[in-house]
Amino acid sequence: MLKRAQALFSSSLTAAMLMAASSGAGASSSNDGGLGNLNMARGVTEVSQVAYDVHMLMMWICTVIGVLVFGFMFYVMYAHRKSKGVEAANFHEHLGVEIAWTVVPALILIVMAIPATSALLKVYDTDNADIDIKVTGYQWKWQYEYLGEGVKYMSELRTSLDEVYGREPKGEHYLREVTEPLVIPVDKKVRFLITGNDVIHSWWVPDFGVKRDAVPGLFTAAWARVNTPGTYVGECTELCGIGHAFMPVVVEVKTEDDYNAWLANKKDQAAIYASTVGKEWSVEELMEKGQKVYMRSCAGCHQPDGNGIAGVFPALNGSAIVNGPVKGHIAILINGVAGSAMQSFADQLSEVDLAAVIHYKRNAWDNAVGDVVQPVDILNFKIAQ
Repeated sequence: MLKRAQALFSSSLTAAMLMAASSGAGASSSNDGGLGNLNMARGVTEVSQVAYDVHMLMMWICTVIGVLVFGFMFYVMYAHRKSKGVEAANFHEHLGVEIAWTVVPALILIVMAIPATSALLKVYDTDNADIDIKVTGYQWKWQYEYLGEGVKYMSELRTSLDEVYGREPKGEHYLREVTEPLVIPVDKKVRFLITGNDVIHSWWVPDFGVKRDAVPGLFTAAWARVNTPGTYVGECTELCGIGHAFMPVVVEVKTEDDYNAWLANKKDQAAIYASTVGKEWSVEELMEKGQKVYMRSCAGCHQPDGNGIAGVFPALNGSAIVNGPVKGHIAILINGVAGSAMQSFADQLSEVDLAAVIHYKRNAWDNAVGDVVQPVDILNFKIAQ
């Protein structure tokens, strides 16, 4: 009984604090139910709304139970206190009480299970989607692939390392900005097929009510239909390594016309990119593009100057691999290194990006190998494997 009383007291105290915060707040957003930042957010999708509704229903049920139980308890302690000459009853068991405190909680749980089950059915109803997007977690970035559209790209942290290490002031969107956000249209049911490439990640967008683990070798599904255009931010919520804090999720919800224009542009970019695989790039073009790719995809570990982090990430400046045979250098990026943080970039970067960044590393800083790596070299290496 004491444990039950303590649990009920905790529930009622939490509810009282929430109501007090609500009445004392000068202003609250339209998205938080009027309870400031203490309450669960409503979100912008059907899934997040139904989760909010169930949350509020359960909170009020707990509040009512707490008021009734503690009201009765305080009344009994006051009306039947010893100073009034009341003698305590002396009994060991009471069949009626035993039945009551078993049946009543069971009935309450059944009543609570009905809306909870209805909400779960909606959360997991991923059928009849208008758009399918494969979401893959990498250390430490996200890859988005629009299935059936031929569009696939990486979304990586855009915050500079100078901000991360305090060499310059932190920007307004520190650790919450990416190179390319996920883009979806309004009023369309979007199904997310979520998986991982290396370790377990977790794709979470609070305003969508979506949070799914990204497990290598396993797909989990979620969905969202957003009615309001805007930018929504989330993050990885599974501790996935040293760069866990550096893989935010940013989703842009556009009007249908804007989304169609964006998708058409991405398809055009993909076609142009594919056509450049056979092109013979100049040294200057490779160095310029390679530096951009390096700063975006490599500098987070190996540092902008190529000197790495002692004992964590090896230096590329003066590296035996970087300055050795080009096939060995290509193999490292294509296959990764088992048992280390060096992952395979075969599916993360295009042949053009791989060729450019390899060429850049072999001819930047104190490295001066002097050879030229072309996209066709990467393609031939993949074919040979």
